[in-house]
Amino acid sequence: MPAPEAARVLTLDLTRDANDIWDRIRRGFGMPDLDSQRVMDQQGFYLNRPRFLKQVFERGGRYLYYIVDELERRGMPTEIALLPMVESSYNPMAYSRAHASGLWQFIPSTGKHYNLTQDHWVDERRDVIASTNAALDYLQRIYEMHGDWHLALASYNWGEGAVQRALKRNAEDGLPLEYEHLRMPDETRNYVPKLQAIKNIVSEPELFHFELPYVANELHFVSVEAPIGVDLATAAKLSGMPLDEFLALNPSFNRPAVTTPGQTFIVPTDRAEQLQQGLAELDEDDGEWRMHVMAAGETLESVAARHGLSSAELRKLNGLGPGSQPGEGYSLLVPDGIDPDGALEVTSLLPLAATAARQPGLKLSTTKARSGEPRLKSPKPKPRPGDKRSAKRGKKR
Repeated sequence: MPAPEAARVLTLDLTRDANDIWDRIRRGFGMPDLDSQRVMDQQGFYLNRPRFLKQVFERGGRYLYYIVDELERRGMPTEIALLPMVESSYNPMAYSRAHASGLWQFIPSTGKHYNLTQDHWVDERRDVIASTNAALDYLQRIYEMHGDWHLALASYNWGEGAVQRALKRNAEDGLPLEYEHLRMPDETRNYVPKLQAIKNIVSEPELFHFELPYVANELHFVSVEAPIGVDLATAAKLSGMPLDEFLALNPSFNRPAVTTPGQTFIVPTDRAEQLQQGLAELDEDDGEWRMHVMAAGETLESVAARHGLSSAELRKLNGLGPGSQPGEGYSLLVPDGIDPDGALEVTSLLPLAATAARQPGLKLSTTKARSGEPRLKSPKPKPRPGDKRSAKRGKKR
């Protein structure tokens, strides 16, 4: 019988340009390898789920170029680009029971410490660019604290204080101070082995008979200025993108329209010019989104009826729970002369939709809100023949 053919193992040729993003990541590996039974167990877990593994790698493909570019700029190991797979499976909408959010799973307090805005309008823990920069700042700091990447990763997962206490216990007991020898929760004990398992697969996929999805080693997305008031459904349409793909690059918004200055839309590089042109051509006469400040004695139901909405729709647009009645001074996002269907669809896809009951309205002083009230613009869609919903909304106005 002929001998079985040996698996063809991928090798690196650093004299040529990277073939794809995975090739580029391999070239920047800089952490010491961890070799343990836990790594083998985690490796088996991933390899026994090839469809899941490929799906997650494909999802991460839209973010990896930016992450790797930033890691290289900072001189950090490129294994870190694989860390969001451990944290969130590259899902920027991921939300944990510990209230951690985004690709890098920041809890609220750490997010605030690293200047990630979290309010009724945006949550930058889900912002791809802002959260990546904050996560790398944090990882750099805890690496400098320990001088060891495995301990830095343990600190990222468990907290630097907890790791320092574990190190102190080992020192007092005369035990080694390496990651593998610390007493820690199972989640943290498996954390670095998970990353090592993913690193092993990316390093030599052919050895494991696994094919990594192709991800070009090129800039995937760019930022476009987001004018106050453009709703996300309109921006997606102007970009020529399906709504779910647009939101995957713009996951930080808590409301379906841009409500604060200084925001940006993230779009694929080949869509930026199209979006910029579309935004420039928006007509102020086509209707607008605006902020309505609740007056004394005014009810949410009366505001909803005035704008052609049901009270449930108005609550949905503003992240309010069923039956909530915001009082005087509360600021509500309302449509003025436009069909809100696109914004309502966006709202159902936003992370806060599932926790609307816990999200109070934004209370502003009446004077401040009215004097600085943003005029929120969005093009008015033309009613389609036979579109009863559009016709019905038009009559209400």
